[in-house]
Amino acid sequence: MTFRAEHQGGPGLVHGGVVGAALDEACGLLATWYRFPTVTARIAIRYRRPVPINRELRLSARVTESRGRRIEIAGELTDGEELLTEAEGTFLHVPLEHFLATPEGRAAGDAWARRLESGA
Repeated sequence: MTFRAEHQGGPGLVHGGVVGAALDEACGLLATWYRFPTVTARIAIRYRRPVPINRELRLSARVTESRGRRIEIAGELTDGEELLTEAEGTFLHVPLEHFLATPEGRAAGDAWARRLESGA
């Protein structure tokens, strides 16, 4: 992935919150692919080096443990062989109803059901 100028915190460097969000997203997507659906219960980010903008970087995640509803995920952001940032997170499998509790969630669920029924 490549962060752009609008992701800057300081000149030429990515804002740490954006880096953390990217790692949470990578780890969370893996958790959800591993067991649908999941939410972030805890995530710890360790910033090792400044993250540059306008550079192609590698964002990766791997399952390190799974027990019951809990899935432990580790993520990394690297520039070539250099580790820039790492994350360790706990993700929880939740019932689908968790996401249907809001009007927006119900609308998204209804739209998804309509797409499935129409074969789109």
